[in-house]
Amino acid sequence: MKCLLFIILYLLPLNLFSQYLRPNEIILYSFETKDRKKMVLVKDKNNQYIQYRFGTKNKIELEFPAERNADSWKLFSYNYYMRGGGKANSGQEIANLAFTQNGFQYLVYSTYFSEDESMQTGILITNLATQKKARIKGIIKTRKESLFYLQENSLLKLEEDGGLDF
Repeated sequence: MKCLLFIILYLLPLNLFSQYLRPNEIILYSFETKDRKKMVLVKDKNNQYIQYRFGTKNKIELEFPAERNADSWKLFSYNYYMRGGGKANSGQEIANLAFTQNGFQYLVYSTYFSEDESMQTGILITNLATQKKARIKGIIKTRKESLFYLQENSLLKLEEDGGLDF
């Protein structure tokens, strides 16, 4: 009986987050927030779709886009900037992935600044009608994968002229 209870308690956390990753998917980027929520950006292993998921352990609160198909790649835009040279050159890395839904822009960001060796990740949500912004900060130590790897993905729309935000 104790063995069964141990197995259930061991597998419970895996099961609670299993809704965030289907068997045919891989994680492109993820992190947890101070409010114990999770952001997961996934793609189909065969590049059939990309999808953003956010919510609690028990419930996905936002899944974008709703449809999992090849057109999903066109609904996201990606932007990044890298400057090497370390502290002497104020080296930095900034990456953003954005999408718009129901009058709000959601911008997932990741930053690194070599001058103070600071890193940040999170979601910047902008009400497009009022331009009011809300920020959901991610916990760096819970981060998996990297937004910077997305620059190698030709399916994403690269916003070369767009500004970087975080």
